[in-house]
Amino acid sequence: MHYVISTTWGPTDVTRAALPFIFGASALQAGDTVMIMLFHDAVTIALDGAHQKMIPFGPPSKFAELFTNPNAQVVVCKPCAEVRSIQESMLVKTAIFGGMNDLHQEVSRPDAKFISF
Repeated sequence: MHYVISTTWGPTDVTRAALPFIFGASALQAGDTVMIMLFHDAVTIALDGAHQKMIPFGPPSKFAELFTNPNAQVVVCKPCAEVRSIQESMLVKTAIFGGMNDLHQEVSRPDAKFISF
């Protein structure tokens, strides 16, 4: 199964921001693949060094598991990042810029399940 996850939650609510990453880590553990698309406030999670400082209240932090797993892809909304003066060179090395066309392409896969947080 291929899970496509979109989220808008970032450091303004770290616990909510962690939930899609926890789900994604669970999917990876089960042998699935994951693409997570970060929109709005969530784009700041992909800034190099940011997710290490984000500690959710209660659930375990799983941010690094998606950034480091070869079966996971982290895509940052380019317009959302650019309006925040974030350049692709400022991101974790495994994260990339993308847009709605990328999300649509992933969701259109026959083996994809779409989840939005």
